[in-house]
Amino acid sequence: MVRQIKTAVFPVAGLGTRFLPATKAMPKEMLTVVDRPVIQLAVDEAREAGIEHFVFVTGRNKGVIEDHFDKQYELESTLRKRGKSAELDMLEQDLPAAGQTSFTRQQEPLGLGHAVWCARNLVGNEPFALLLPDMVMHARPGCLKQMMDVYEARGGGNVLAVEEVPWDQVSRYGVVGAKNWNGNAFEIDGMVEKPKKVEDAPSNLIISGRYILQPEIFSEIEKQEAGAGGEIQITDAMMRLMKQQPFHGIKYNGTTYDCGDKIGFLAANVAFALERQDLGDGFRAALKRILASQGGL
Repeated sequence: MVRQIKTAVFPVAGLGTRFLPATKAMPKEMLTVVDRPVIQLAVDEAREAGIEHFVFVTGRNKGVIEDHFDKQYELESTLRKRGKSAELDMLEQDLPAAGQTSFTRQQEPLGLGHAVWCARNLVGNEPFALLLPDMVMHARPGCLKQMMDVYEARGGGNVLAVEEVPWDQVSRYGVVGAKNWNGNAFEIDGMVEKPKKVEDAPSNLIISGRYILQPEIFSEIEKQEAGAGGEIQITDAMMRLMKQQPFHGIKYNGTTYDCGDKIGFLAANVAFALERQDLGDGFRAALKRILASQGGL
C-alpha cells in the first residue's frame, strides 16, 4: 500500500539578498505576487494536493512568516466592524487549522540539503513533499497535485517535477536522465548537478523546485560532507538514494516562475494579474499604455 503524504517542508531561511533593499526587514518569501505572498502560493499548492502538516524551516528575522499563518485578532476585529465580510472570509480560508503548522530553525546557511535535514524530527519516518517557495508554479491542477497522481500511479517512491530548458542552460541546474515514459511521467535513471559541459547532461530536463521524498533521504543527507561554498546540497543525497529506491519524474503541465530572480518575479506578477477576473482587463489596458509610452515591445 502506498503511504499517503500529509507533510510538506518549506525552506524559508534564505536572506533574499537579490531583492535588497526590499528584503532588509521583510523576508523574501513575503514578497507578493499581486496580493499573495510567494510563501502563501506554495502553501495553497500544498493544500490543494492534500497536505495537512506544513513545516517551515526558518532563520533569523523570519518571524513575520509565522505571524502570517496565525490569527490576527485586531485586524479581524477591525474588518468585522467595517463589514468587510469578503476579506474576513478570505483570511479564514487561508488560515491553517490549529496544530497544522510547525517551525524549526536552520541556524546556519548550510544549503538546501541541510535545511531539509533540520526538519527531520518534525517529518518523522514518513514520506513528505518539499516545496521551494521561490519557485512559483502556475498550473491547474497545481504542480504538487500532478506529482501526487504520479506517486500513487507508480506505487510510491520518490517523485521530482521537471521542465525543459534550452541545452545551453543545463549547466545552471540539476539535470535528470529519463526512460520508460508514460504520458508526461517517466523513470529517472540518472542525475547530474550543474553539468560542466553539455555532453555531461543526460537530458535538458531540470529539477524545478518540487519534490516528493522518502524519509531515508535524511540519513543520506546526514552522511554528506559540505561541498562548494560549505553547503550541503540535496542533489548529492538523492543520487545516493537512487541506488536504493526508485525515482520518478513528471514534466508537469504549467509554467515555473523563479521568484528568487527579479525578472521571474516581475513575470509572475504579470501572468497572475492578467488571469484575475477583477484585474485582468484593467491591467492589460495599463500594460498597453506603458508599452506604447516606451515605444512598444
